Amino acid sequence: MVTFSAAALFVTLRVLLLSVSTSPVDAVPVTSNATTHNKVVSTSSSYWVANIQRQGTVAFGDSSYKVFRNVKDYGATGDGTSDDTAAINSAITDGNRCGQGCDSSTVTPALVYFPPGTYLVSAPIIQYYYTQFVGDAVTIPTIKATASFKGIAVIDSDPYAGGNNWYTNQNNFYRQVRNFIIDITAMPATSGACIHWQVAQATSLQNIVFEMVQGGTNNGQDGIFMDNGSGGFYSDLVFNGGNYGMFVGNQQFTTRNLTFNNCNTAVYMNWNWVWNLKSITINNCGVGVNMSNITPPGAANQTVGSVLVQDSKFVGTPKGIVTAFSTSGNTPTTGGTLVIDNCDFTGSTDAVVSSTGATILAGGSVVPSWAQGNAYTTGNDGSASAATCASAAASATSTAVQGSLMAPTKPAMLMDGSKIFERSKPQYESIPSSAFVSVKSAGAKGDGVTDDTAALQSAMNSLTSGQILYFDHGAYVVTSTVKVPSNIKMTGEIWPLIMASGTAFANQASPAPVFQVGQPGDTGAVEMSDLIFETKGPAPGAIMIEWNVGDTSQGASGMWDVHMRIGGSAGTSLQSNTCTKNPNVKANYNANCEGAFLLLHVTTKAAIYLENNWFWVADHELDLADHNQINIYNGRGILVESQGPVWMYGTSSEHSQLYNFEFANAQNVYAGVIQSETPYMQSNPTALNGGFTPSDTYFDPNFSSCNGDAGCEKAWGLRIFASTDILVYGAGLYSFFDNYDQTCLATESCQVNMVSIECSTEVYLWALSTKASTNMVTVDGTGVVNQSDNMSNFCQTIALFEEA
Repeated sequence: MVTFSAAALFVTLRVLLLSVSTSPVDAVPVTSNATTHNKVVSTSSSYWVANIQRQGTVAFGDSSYKVFRNVKDYGATGDGTSDDTAAINSAITDGNRCGQGCDSSTVTPALVYFPPGTYLVSAPIIQYYYTQFVGDAVTIPTIKATASFKGIAVIDSDPYAGGNNWYTNQNNFYRQVRNFIIDITAMPATSGACIHWQVAQATSLQNIVFEMVQGGTNNGQDGIFMDNGSGGFYSDLVFNGGNYGMFVGNQQFTTRNLTFNNCNTAVYMNWNWVWNLKSITINNCGVGVNMSNITPPGAANQTVGSVLVQDSKFVGTPKGIVTAFSTSGNTPTTGGTLVIDNCDFTGSTDAVVSSTGATILAGGSVVPSWAQGNAYTTGNDGSASAATCASAAASATSTAVQGSLMAPTKPAMLMDGSKIFERSKPQYESIPSSAFVSVKSAGAKGDGVTDDTAALQSAMNSLTSGQILYFDHGAYVVTSTVKVPSNIKMTGEIWPLIMASGTAFANQASPAPVFQVGQPGDTGAVEMSDLIFETKGPAPGAIMIEWNVGDTSQGASGMWDVHMRIGGSAGTSLQSNTCTKNPNVKANYNANCEGAFLLLHVTTKAAIYLENNWFWVADHELDLADHNQINIYNGRGILVESQGPVWMYGTSSEHSQLYNFEFANAQNVYAGVIQSETPYMQSNPTALNGGFTPSDTYFDPNFSSCNGDAGCEKAWGLRIFASTDILVYGAGLYSFFDNYDQTCLATESCQVNMVSIECSTEVYLWALSTKASTNMVTVDGTGVVNQSDNMSNFCQTIALFEEA
């Protein structure tokens, strides 16, 4: 992710740490010595995480490093009486981990397990980089702040020291917190926060209850305090009490299945570019969502780019959504864009109310579709067929809206009743540890050197009904296609690496899948979670995952917290010592720094549920000390050809040469929010000179309409070709550089085009934000939405683009 200079980045991203009850403080964790901690017998639990044999090792670091830690093995009691702060922080810091002064590292991961109990803390629990906090999923543990607690939050993901964060907020990757009750009710009502969550991609919160003091005009407590970042995803959270259930600001975020009870304000949206609030329930709060922040106070400059509220319900909450948007002289032009989709406001007096108190949309009813901002629509181009594409220059009609819209007809296969289907990441809490089959016990080494292809294939083929394949932490080298059965469950220990290597993946003229999930035409149920796919050196013929399996039941097959990372980390041989950026040298590409052919291919008959997936072609180094920007040349991001259903919650695809997202001959797709960045080195080289020749077999763009314009020959953020029924609820598609130079940001012209819709119908793009692309949307080769008409707080934003 890009780290902006103050001149390049809109000022709100650096100064919007508004006055709140939780003040940043220096919070340095207790150092520990792995050889001297006291060992305490763990509280009994049937949860498999507590009982499975631990064989995880770090392939590209210290082989004796401890990956799994139980906080009770470090002296935590969980008895509700003893102060466990030092013991918990000792469990986190054990080993030479990435803390203060270390911006990132992939070779010191830690899965920190909390058995059942109540853990008293008097200072923040500091979550180091590349850490998962996992509470017992059978008997949820409580972390309770003492009355004398001092610090920014009970859990702190990015501490402040001397006014600066430990980690660069846009690069604060790879974190999880799940299965906890976090209780700050013993603290004075005037202060306290449960989690300081300043994070970027590949991060998640799941299955957490936030207990705060309820009511009171002096209430200063927050459930989640998020001041910055480039996220992100969280789901399945309950907020009880507090002044703010969540006080948040981030570039882009997807949140799902959140419940707010008796908060003064459920959601205070401090700033964002795009945020999707999906399936939120707000009970008995004064305000549901407040997105009316302006800066400086008393001015009219809105800090919120766009908010989507979808499939949600407001009960006993007088003010549903508070906004500063104005139909006359809105500042910035499209700041405060709002999309409401299938929301029940029967429990609100006002569904939407201005920051001055004026009713904009009355409550008391279900709102099928409503928006404020700029909306664009085109006529029907004939059909979703390549034969009828571009018969005439396309155009779009623009309307400034603040009112009801015609609700789109959503495909039945995407729906669960009246709502878009959703499914939480499986945690297998009812499955005994004896049902998990370790790939290391099955013969795989995971040492980053040994060819583990045969061992992994054998382990998959040998599973019996009810068993789950378990990837102990390690790096598993794969040299030929692993054929994943059409009925299988697999999960990993804090993101083990599956690394493509060798001649089978060397020829882009004959690409081959690394993991082939089912065979074409198969149906079944495949679940994958907590894994990372990489290449070990160049693999220009690798399709990292080819997904063929269709569902036997709705949402049966999917990937949760499965990520791809191409280059930029230990063991990849695609690091800053070989692939550093070279903007001062005009060059096509470096074959020694090629990534993969294609990251994810969802084929025609496949169905897939995606949640919190980051498909990242590294733009900078994570492990070597320089952390320099790097040039990795990866062909394509995500290609979806499926006829559906496809669900994509919180999916990011960044820095591929030809495109980051493409839907080709696809149908019945829901996506919210998707995020992309154009490769920083383009236009040196352009997409056509980045090492990957466009292929008709894979429906690649050929950029023929660019006529040699280097600013046009840049990766598409999103391309929709010959497709129908594509529903995108939130997109942040960014171009920050031209050959690493940011001068283009001043004129919002780092590239010519960002979204291409070709030969397609029934396409809905809600809350679309692009950055520095002259044309936000093109239809059949013609630009129809111009960035200059849609300036927001940092990006350019529209409420809706509809291709009828």
